[in-house]
Amino acid sequence: MPNKNTFNIKPINELIHRYLKEDMLVVDPFANANKLATITNDLDPQYDTDYHLDALDFLKQIKDNSVDLVLYDPPYSQRQVSESYRKLDMSVNMETTQNSYWTKQKREIARIVKQDGYVISCAWNSGGIGKKYGFEIQEILLVAHGSWHNDTITTFERKVK
Repeated sequence: MPNKNTFNIKPINELIHRYLKEDMLVVDPFANANKLATITNDLDPQYDTDYHLDALDFLKQIKDNSVDLVLYDPPYSQRQVSESYRKLDMSVNMETTQNSYWTKQKREIARIVKQDGYVISCAWNSGGIGKKYGFEIQEILLVAHGSWHNDTITTFERKVK
């Protein structure tokens, strides 16, 4: 069954812990209740995170080539983005419901991740951050939730350029 705390899903949590090392600088722009990262952010102030910013604004404040690992579990669809913003009485506009919503975040993630750093992305596709931004897929984990629920596809990528 799907879980809004994606990183608590057993196989995804196990994947993260295979690569998570104590001395890493780890960033999570959509942390929710997760405490796996060194620096956490969630737009929703109900969560105990370091920041409560829009993910793009959060990522923009991080130094170039400074991060070892990004845990990237954004809303998977325009509908989910809209629901997240409306829940917090924030305006939903063209900017927040187009593909550029994710593209801009990926560009910032590519900027902040060190050479040979990593990103673990969760989505309904295996696009991850992508070759366009210098990443190479190392592993893909497909988590089936059964019935008519969408699978969660987790990509583990390394920055090679």
